[in-house]
Amino acid sequence: MDFTLSPDQEQFRAILRDFVDTEIVPVARDWEHEGRYPAEIVAKMADLGLFGLMIPDTYGGGEADFVSFTLMFEEISRGWMGIAGILGSHSLACWMLARHGTAEQKQRYLPELATGQRRTGIALTEPDAGTDLQGIRTTATRDGDSYVVSGTKMWITNARHADPLPVLVKTDRTTTPAHKGMSVLLVDADSPGFQVTRDIPKLGYKGTESCEVVLDEVRVPAANLLGGVEGRGLQQVLSALEVGRLNIAGRSLGIAQRAYDEALAYSTQRKAFGKPIAEFQATQIRLAEMATQLQAARLLTYWSASSLDRGERSDLQTGMAKLFASEVALQAAQDSMRVHGGYSYSTEFEIERLYRDSILMTIGEGTSDVMRTVIAKSLIAGKGRVGW
Repeated sequence: MDFTLSPDQEQFRAILRDFVDTEIVPVARDWEHEGRYPAEIVAKMADLGLFGLMIPDTYGGGEADFVSFTLMFEEISRGWMGIAGILGSHSLACWMLARHGTAEQKQRYLPELATGQRRTGIALTEPDAGTDLQGIRTTATRDGDSYVVSGTKMWITNARHADPLPVLVKTDRTTTPAHKGMSVLLVDADSPGFQVTRDIPKLGYKGTESCEVVLDEVRVPAANLLGGVEGRGLQQVLSALEVGRLNIAGRSLGIAQRAYDEALAYSTQRKAFGKPIAEFQATQIRLAEMATQLQAARLLTYWSASSLDRGERSDLQTGMAKLFASEVALQAAQDSMRVHGGYSYSTEFEIERLYRDSILMTIGEGTSDVMRTVIAKSLIAGKGRVGW
């Protein structure tokens, strides 16, 4: 077994780490509290080619491996998880378009998406449909050479900047099972009737917007049907969510690493009863547990990334990585707060933001209980196994 990164991956991580430490860490806390959109950081991420990471080099992208993809989310989330979200939805949609789009769709969108000149996201969730995507109510009715789309989407990252925005719709409301009547349409931002109606207030995950999007009889050219064939939308989305779980696992690692780093540093500086609290056994036990769980989550996550790089079906592996890493992130944030004591509740310290962001990791791209179900179904169906 080889648990080391390749030279290219090492170099990529070094570039990311320097970028995060110089451009994100110094401003993250203040900008997050101000509610400021990190436009300057987004521009620098585009200069680094991060928006094209999951796009084939044929279209000007980086065509990165999944280990590098995960490294990006771990390093950026160590600085500010909200900024990683800007890349997360974009990368997910780009991967889906590159894998399932028609030749014309790829040529039309991917080159500008690769440079960050265009950005994108993915519109799945609705007011009454989250985990149960087959329960969506957004419809698309064929009318000549267009579809007429009506419905509402919620919690859409990059909604104010996405062009196009892939939208999961029902093109056939009568078919059984429901997924056979679901498709993805690429909705251009300037389409009449397409409106971002509001930003949803959030506990954490700030820096990027999460919006409500209303589609009021939006006419979308039939040429914008992803893949050119109706009824494949749910399969296209689920294949992308497999990659999305890896993105969340990587973000979770970044949060957990930063929480551990902050706890370790604080414990050596804070004194009680005449000595650093790092010298107390209770603090040492907590730090040791944080470090061990973090490293276990990291190995599981990069194992799942490697399985995707080998071209394997990896819903089991990415489900395990997302489940474990997200729970580790939440626990690490809580443990770091306990090490910080009362200061953990102050907005002058990083840890309160890390805690707020960690909670989302156990919810986004499928809750922890949903991940347990995904893992169990894969094992029962023989699609994966545990052991040698």
